[in-house]
Amino acid sequence: MPSASAPAPARSRRALVPVLLGAALAACSARPTPPAPALAADGVPESRPGWAIGYLPDAAVPDSLALLPPPPSGEAAALDQARMQAALALHGTPRFAQAAVDAELQFPQAAPLFACALGVEIDLQHTPATWRLLRRSLADASRSTRKAKDHYKRPRPFLANHAPTCTPQDEARLAHSGSYPSGHTAIGTLWSLVLAQAAPGHSDALLARGRAFGESRVVCNVHWTSDVVEGRFMGMATFARLQAEPAFQADLAAARRELAAARAAGRVPQRDCAAEAAVLQVAANPG
Repeated sequence: MPSASAPAPARSRRALVPVLLGAALAACSARPTPPAPALAADGVPESRPGWAIGYLPDAAVPDSLALLPPPPSGEAAALDQARMQAALALHGTPRFAQAAVDAELQFPQAAPLFACALGVEIDLQHTPATWRLLRRSLADASRSTRKAKDHYKRPRPFLANHAPTCTPQDEARLAHSGSYPSGHTAIGTLWSLVLAQAAPGHSDALLARGRAFGESRVVCNVHWTSDVVEGRFMGMATFARLQAEPAFQADLAAARRELAAARAAGRVPQRDCAAEAAVLQVAANPG
């Protein structure tokens, strides 16, 4: 007995399956690939003008909300208040002016901030890999602090004491940006560690400069001391994670070579390093 044929509508639907599947696959293969990151004039990849893309993918950025305790309260908060009051005595001094210099993270202004500790001038023409290391690692350190900043929304000291900051032009923005932990300190700590890795013979000077860089945020009246302490921790966490990134390691190796060449060529810092050292000897938290 001959088998019954499937109804015509069912046969039509079965015939359409490979056609529809083929069309779907063709659509997927035709989907445009995401555009490559734009390169700035200095060759650093950017998400938008002036905003470098770091080395770390999103999932690899250290999580400050998971890693840090909540901002201090009780006696620990009272210590923050005492240190803030002591730092206010430095307003109007050369140390306060240095804090304003340390607040600038835009390039090219930020490039030579660690030059005296490094003993070599950092610029795009002669040390492009070092320049790239600083710009890209800045983005990684900054991102590492965001979750805790956004979660705790700790008010900054100038909102409590109503005293001036070293960067009055930034106060409107900082008033709505969480104080805990300090992003500038995370960046400065990371820079000191990265540069010490590239030039280990200058590690003591570089690490001391990184410490002073963070203390500048207290002098500037935009961070509490505990913000700075935990900012250092996030800078170290970011440095540890960067060791597994091939692009970071490639730039680090290139920076080692070019810094050694620049040192041999006598490319010394183009600023008064003795004056900077004297200013940075002033304790950010006197007493």
